[in-house]
Amino acid sequence: MRWVSMATGRGRLLQPPWRGLMARFPLPGGDGLARGRAGKAAGGAGFRSGRGVRLAAGCAALSHCGRLDELCGKSCTGCSVSLDGLPSEILLKILSYLDAVALLCAGCVNRRFYHLANDNFIWIRIYSTAFSPKRSNWKVNSVEKTAVSMNSLSVGDKEAGYWKKEYITKQIASVKAALARVLKPLHPYTGLPVKTKEALRISGLGWVIILKENSGKEHILEHVDLSINDSSVTAVWYGKDWPRLVTLSTLDLCGVTPVFMNRSQTPIKNGPRWRSLIAKYNLSHLTESTVLGCDRLIRIFCLHPGLVVGLWKREEELAFVMANLHFHHLVERSTLGSAAIPYELPPHTPLLDDSPERGLSDYQLHVDMHSGGVFCLCGTFRNLSTSKGYIENEYMKLSVISFKNSTEHLPLIGKVGLSWKTNIFDGCIKSCSIMDVTLLEEYGKPFWCFSSPVCMRPSPGPSDGPTFLGETYRVDYADAEGRVHLELVWIEETGEYFIVSLALYLPVAKINHWFGTKY
Repeated sequence: MRWVSMATGRGRLLQPPWRGLMARFPLPGGDGLARGRAGKAAGGAGFRSGRGVRLAAGCAALSHCGRLDELCGKSCTGCSVSLDGLPSEILLKILSYLDAVALLCAGCVNRRFYHLANDNFIWIRIYSTAFSPKRSNWKVNSVEKTAVSMNSLSVGDKEAGYWKKEYITKQIASVKAALARVLKPLHPYTGLPVKTKEALRISGLGWVIILKENSGKEHILEHVDLSINDSSVTAVWYGKDWPRLVTLSTLDLCGVTPVFMNRSQTPIKNGPRWRSLIAKYNLSHLTESTVLGCDRLIRIFCLHPGLVVGLWKREEELAFVMANLHFHHLVERSTLGSAAIPYELPPHTPLLDDSPERGLSDYQLHVDMHSGGVFCLCGTFRNLSTSKGYIENEYMKLSVISFKNSTEHLPLIGKVGLSWKTNIFDGCIKSCSIMDVTLLEEYGKPFWCFSSPVCMRPSPGPSDGPTFLGETYRVDYADAEGRVHLELVWIEETGEYFIVSLALYLPVAKINHWFGTKY
């Protein structure tokens, strides 16, 4: 049988099927494999030893197999043995040499491999290797404790796949614990985790969009470009093979992380990954009311929260998608949810205000305006306050920059525009930008955070403020957590915009819920 190994390179794995074939269909002039071995021992009848005779025996076997193929109507390749045709015992032995990632991938081949890859004896070895107690913790235990630990590692009384689930659950828990340690230190000015960028790196975190057709078909796209800003992340998708917009119903934005995190290795792109839903968008909302701006090639639309959708003007088909994600709870939202349910923030415990009659005080605002990694505004405003007298239409006004105080007015640096690109074209939408807002309350905790596209639009100018020698513009943003109103003036002589007014409007209901007040 050595010629089988030489011809196929598969060695002993192919010997049992060939033996069965030769036993069932003996070669001409002989009684199969048994006679060949007997003849060799006798030195006369049967197969003679020698390289040429072994080759002749192989040819005879293949010739006989060919005649059988003619009877069965199959090609000679039908004599080869597939991996799926091997006995389960051999396959389990092969699978026992795989690591956890390869084992999970093997379980996706078919139903049989799925059940084989759930074998508890394989997974308990992986589990015990990964989570065995440290040597320093090995102490003399009582007989009862030893019996309990041995019983916890039992195999026979557990259902198939039990130790696989235990291993994956503990791996995910260890990833969460590691990320929590990295994200614990907070920045004194922004109130956000200092090491968010490191957390993104060690977790292998990425983002995908899932385009769902009306028929139920899904298109999963990995982000093409990624920009990490001071307080947000911008992920971009573009390409040639977008599905037709008319066939699409929704877009899901999800964070994806490797199930098994290893700081010393680059995450495997095609390995098992965990998907966490961040937001779901209805593409039927791409209407005139959500248009943000345009240039000669592209029209862009804004879908809350923080999504920019670019459509080609001529075809009205997808050109690119841009997601803007604020750092606040970004890692948690991108890793701790499920594929169908977003991560839900823990319930807030009211911070009782010891002097509610004075209103809001000691607030701090950090605001950025940027696009394509270029910032036109990066400002921090401290000691912001307001009184109960500024409540209007269920909102409390928090003034940051006043019309009347020219010393507070700030310029925007450089040109304002939202940069975009595809695999063929690129451009810039004038007067549009990405705004990142981080508002900290008096205890230094984030009260309101967002990252979203905004657009400057012509404004008649302030009715209760001074008259400016230049065209006036406004920027407005609103969501369930509050509103932002920004007034700007274009100074023709210097060719720049000046911010002459900035105010935040916070819902009274949220303030009452946050501090336990009754405004």
